[in-house]
Amino acid sequence: MSAERDPDLPPIVLAFAATDPTGGTGLAADLLALASMGCHPLPVVTALTVQDTVGLESVQLVDAESVAEQARCVLEDMPVDAFKVGALGSVETVAAVAEILSDYPDVPLVLDPVLLSSRGDDLASEDMVRAIAELIVPQTTVLVVTGPEARRLADIDEDDESSAGACAGALIERGCEFVLVTGANEPGREVVNTLYGRQGVVRSDTWARLPGAFHGAGGTLAAALAAMLANGLDMPEAAREAQDYTWNALKRAYRPGMGRFLPDRLFWAREEREALAEAPEAPRPDARDAH
Repeated sequence: MSAERDPDLPPIVLAFAATDPTGGTGLAADLLALASMGCHPLPVVTALTVQDTVGLESVQLVDAESVAEQARCVLEDMPVDAFKVGALGSVETVAAVAEILSDYPDVPLVLDPVLLSSRGDDLASEDMVRAIAELIVPQTTVLVVTGPEARRLADIDEDDESSAGACAGALIERGCEFVLVTGANEPGREVVNTLYGRQGVVRSDTWARLPGAFHGAGGTLAAALAAMLANGLDMPEAAREAQDYTWNALKRAYRPGMGRFLPDRLFWAREEREALAEAPEAPRPDARDAH
């Protein structure tokens, strides 16, 4: 049984994801974003990847039983305020995670299915996509997807001209409470992100498109959304705050390697440090004043 909730504890978020040695996506990115937003993260490893900022080289899956054991162990020890689900790697792991989530129906769940890598590599088989849609989407509080991912999860043919709203509606019909469709991969000088609920559009936010290609933008948004829900915000406000955090992290992104830019998830801390460095020093008291 989970421990009683101590009001002095920071919000706790359990994240299922793969490792990424660049720190751009996966568990390392979740840890940075969640801690940056005042949460204590619980990382559960679903796969080990070999990749750099240019692209993905290989993936080694963690067996489903080990994934479940990692999660069950901490869930029996600590109360959790939100779940964030990223790359799962196999149908077996999807099923194992879905079973665990079903035991915590009142805990908000943010699903970032990671069907494609930043470079466009396919990370999920059709069987996996079907398993996610059937087993995890119905338990999801908010699904964070691009338009193509929404279409794929909703099982809508690529030749079908259904709108993002129609795809979101189909996913909500499956039991998902909200769908946040991001416009990062759409053309235009602005990025429009739209949050859908049972009654249609809940909110639509427009952001200036930033230059450069990013590694981990979607994962940052999903982790930030989990953090906001864990902090007790309602969905419309949580979606807005998570987008604002993500846009600022991307605005201050840096390029440590030869490939894509990495979001600066600690941008606010660096801003505070810079502000302190630029602040004028307080005048020192005259030694004679001490007498």
